[in-house]
This record gives sequence, C-alpha cells and structure tokens, in this order.
Amino acid sequence: MKKIIIQPAHTDARGIITDLLQDETINAVTIISFKRGAVRANHYHKKTFQWNYIMSGRMKLVTCIPGKEIRETIMEKGDFAVTEPHEQHALVGLEQSEVLVLTKGPRGGTEYESDTYRLVKPLVKPN
Repeated sequence: MKKIIIQPAHTDARGIITDLLQDETINAVTIISFKRGAVRANHYHKKTFQWNYIMSGRMKLVTCIPGKEIRETIMEKGDFAVTEPHEQHALVGLEQSEVLVLTKGPRGGTEYESDTYRLVKPLVKPN
C-alpha cells in the first residue's frame, strides 16, 4: 500500500481543483459505504490496481504483501492510497464512511469477482 499525497492542480477564488489520477486507465469507479465496525475485502487481486479515496469518515486500511509484515494505516477524509496486484487488503470502518474506489483491471460490473481471491486467513476478522 502506498499512501499518495495529493496536491491541488489549481486554486482560485472559486475553489480548488484536485486531480486524483493522471495518465491512468480506469476500468471502474465505485463508491462503497461502511458502517462503523464493518469489514470489507480480506482479499487480493492478481491483475487489479485499486485506488481508495476517503470521501468521508475514518477507516483502517490493512495490507500485506506476501512474505512481509502486515501494515495498518488510518485513513481520514481526503486521504488517498493504492493497493497493487497481489497485495492483500482489508478495510475497516472506524465510523460511518464512504470511499471512492478507482480500479484498473477486471473489477467492475459483471467482472467484479473475476480477479478477486479471498484470503484463507483474513487480515481482519469480520464482526
């Protein structure tokens, strides 16, 4: 998991324009809501990159690259992170939250499960 520091592309009296991504092919744009304590994911993808932008609330992103230590990162509104292929990941809602998920790879619509590999041993135990 790499946390991405985003900088405004343009600021003036009307407000701010911030580009989350540039020069990337995106196959799906998804909004996921979390109730406090909700656990999602506990899986990895072989082909898919997944960018997570926290629109509201607070979450914990738990990741693990096979053979390395588990990492936990607290994400708040405005935080942005990417998980790469083969990187195991789980998300936990620390409060009511919404996440904008941008994916590159087979992940949206009818392909939702085609590149999803559930973990035998979850990173985070569901409630």
